[in-house]
Order: sequence, then C-alpha cells, then structure tokens
Amino acid sequence: MPAPSHAWVLAGATATGKSAAAQLLAEQLGCAVLSADAMLVYRGMDIGTAKPAAAERGAVPYFGLDLVTPAEAFSAGLWLADARRALHAAAAAPGRRLIVAGGTGLYIKALTEGLDSAGSDPARRAHWQALFEREGLAALQRAVEALAPGALADVADPANPRRLIRALEHLEACGHLPQSWKTAAAPAAITALRLPREQLHARIVRRVRAMFRQGLPDEVRRLREIYPVWSATAAQAIGYAEVCALLDGTLTMRDTLEKIATRTRQLAKRQETWFRHQAAVHWIDIADDDPAERVAERVLASWRHHGPTHLQLT
Repeated sequence: MPAPSHAWVLAGATATGKSAAAQLLAEQLGCAVLSADAMLVYRGMDIGTAKPAAAERGAVPYFGLDLVTPAEAFSAGLWLADARRALHAAAAAPGRRLIVAGGTGLYIKALTEGLDSAGSDPARRAHWQALFEREGLAALQRAVEALAPGALADVADPANPRRLIRALEHLEACGHLPQSWKTAAAPAAITALRLPREQLHARIVRRVRAMFRQGLPDEVRRLREIYPVWSATAAQAIGYAEVCALLDGTLTMRDTLEKIATRTRQLAKRQETWFRHQAAVHWIDIADDDPAERVAERVLASWRHHGPTHLQLT
C-alpha cells in the first residue's frame, strides 16, 4: 500500500503547547504522531527535552522518538528514514492520518519540500566517490538512472560528479530527488502556535523549574555514567550542557537555571523567525491560560479550513 502523501502539521516555537495539542488530536482523530524535534531523538534525554512520557502517550503510536543514544551522531537523513516508517505505518491502518508536531524547521522542510542535505551518509558518499574514480562520470550517471529512471534529467548539472553523488545519496535515502531540484515550489502551508513574547518567556521559566523538580540533574548524572562521551549535538543540548557544568562545579544552580532559560528563549526566537520566513504559516495566537482542549479545537479548525500539508517523502 502506498504511503499517504499528506499529513496534519503542527509547528511553532518551543513551549507553545504543540505536544499536548497533538496528543489530544491524535486521540480524537485516531492518528499517529511523528515528532519533528531534533532533541527528542535521543534515548534517555527525556526530562530536559520535555519528551511526552509513555503514560501520556497512551495508545497513540509515536515516531521520531528515542532513535539513537546521546553518544551517537544523528542527521536529517536518519530522521527522514523514520518519517518514512511513520508514513507507511499510517498507511497500514485504514483511515489513519499522520500528525507531524515539532519545532525543528529543518525536519519539517525535509518532509514537505525535500532537502538537498537529507540522507548524507559518509560511507555511501565514499562508495560513490570510489565508483567515480574507478569508472568515471558515466558510471555515476548510470547509477542515477538505475535508482530512478528519468531522474538524470532533473539534475541541474549532470556532468558534475559532486552533484551526481549528492543525487545518489538522496535517491538512496528518499527514493526521489529534492523537489527544489525540479521546481521552485512554494513553501508548504502549515499550522503553527504562537504565544505573546512575555507569556512565552514566563512559561519557559516555569518549564525549566519544573524540569529540576522532576529530576533533570539525576537524569543527566545517569546518562553520563552510561555514556561517558556524547555526540557534539547531544552535548550542546539546551539543559544538558548546563546541568553537566553544574555537576562539574563550573556553574552555580542559579546560573544554571538562568542560562537554560536564556538559551531556550533564544531558541524560541530563532524558531519563530524560521517559520515566518521559510514556511507559509497559518498562525494560531494563543494565551498562556488557554486550556489544551481549546488550543486543540482551534488547531483542528485550522487544519479543516486549510487542508492537510502535502509531503514530498513517499
């Protein structure tokens, strides 16, 4: 059965309530949820990423969570592979549609528009480079056509071996070339949540304090015992880098809390800026005291009015 070509997408900055709304709507509509959050892919990094707990998820199938350990590197290409798994799982359940929820614009763009860098794999790149060195340009061109007949015509410079190698990497990861290589497609339309700046900042402070009450330092301590060396991305994750410094004695508790809140505010600003400039967003302006049920109702109304988002990953 072919994977669906559309999904409901809910985006926005961190701490705007995307996860709670997505969970409620998944329960109501019988959907699976694909997390589009670059930090939720790490197993064991739960409290500091505000990852939905298993008890909160209930019977809703989730994808995009717990894909690698903090010691392992991760990429948009690996996330796309799990996104493809989510799409096919949704297709296997009659009537089920996928909800994509998160604030990592790179992932949402990869899913809705295709991404030139998706699927970058050093081992596969070395394989294709070796083929070029052994057999020349024509061998790369034949490989492109073998993976996707007709795709060579969509490569802007088919005499450029670097471009052909990137095409081969992308074809192996996604099964097709990025849409941006073919047409200047308009950005995909998505629904996103937005809080007034002061209310969002206050919510961030409350979230940081709640993470410490829930035991974030203990979580970091356990993870460091299991994984003495972390990947560069995991090591710089908001909350985890600061708590590591706290445990090492280079930050005070007060400075740790302030630094986490500051970095989270900066992240939220970058996310909102990205969605304003990189996507066709239908904004839903909410208030800090809006109940999750009310937010979910407004999201569903937006989805029904504007329709689902077309996906390039099949």
